[in-house]
Amino acid sequence: MVDENIADLDSLIEIVPGKGSGKACIKESRIAVNDVLSMLTEGMSSGEILGYFPALEEDHILACLAYEAKNGLVNE
Repeated sequence: MVDENIADLDSLIEIVPGKGSGKACIKESRIAVNDVLSMLTEGMSSGEILGYFPALEEDHILACLAYEAKNGLVNE
């Protein structure tokens, strides 16, 4: 289980109408939280995801997991 307090969600995750189709995204990017979570579900490691999205840091991945734990996530 992911501790919902691992990352400060407000500083790392945002929902902006018109950006990323209104989905939760990593702040200052168009990387959707759901995309990161899907990669983890498909078996990608954090290192592989960070290699795919060089702008991300480990805290971003933890924030995605904390966001899901706090808010749930529907298949978008």
